Amino acid sequence: ERLREQARSEGRKTPRLTVLKGIEVDMLEKGGLDLPDEVLAQGDWIVASLHYGQNQARKQITARIIEAVENPHVQVIGHPTGRLINRRPPYDVDMEAVIEAAARTGTFLEINANPMRLDLDDVHAAAAKRAGVKVVISTDAHSTRGLELMRCGVVQARRAGLEAADVANTLPLARLEKLMHASPLRSGA
Repeated sequence: ERLREQARSEGRKTPRLTVLKGIEVDMLEKGGLDLPDEVLAQGDWIVASLHYGQNQARKQITARIIEAVENPHVQVIGHPTGRLINRRPPYDVDMEAVIEAAARTGTFLEINANPMRLDLDDVHAAAAKRAGVKVVISTDAHSTRGLELMRCGVVQARRAGLEAADVANTLPLARLEKLMHASPLRSGA
């Protein structure tokens, strides 16, 4: 319902700011996402994240993430390994396969800038760059106070050898939108 409300809202574009309609969706334990494609199709920016079933076998977790990567409405995979530094190790996921799928589909991978996550780590972010996968840096902020964490994500990206051109949300809007729709998966989405 929130996505529909955003879609109806006025003032999506102002002279200096474009607001993308978006939502974070959960990857379900049995596979699939927690919102149907017809709802996701109404959004501009869909982030899919794995929050449940983190102790599943490597093959199952990897398949769930790749399924989300291959969804034509998903632009970003959020905190791809699920780690919480000093609290929870990353889940057992084949990041090489995830990065390969992201390269094939044009799906972005997130560097979550929260210092408790920094997920993607620098090794996986560097691997994403080598594979031609764009990353996005996000703060995971739930209020404006959390926006200051962006610098932690920038440092993580620099540690991985990323430059501004490797980070999708540093690009001009027209280029970002072109990348968001460049995949054959999304051309008809």
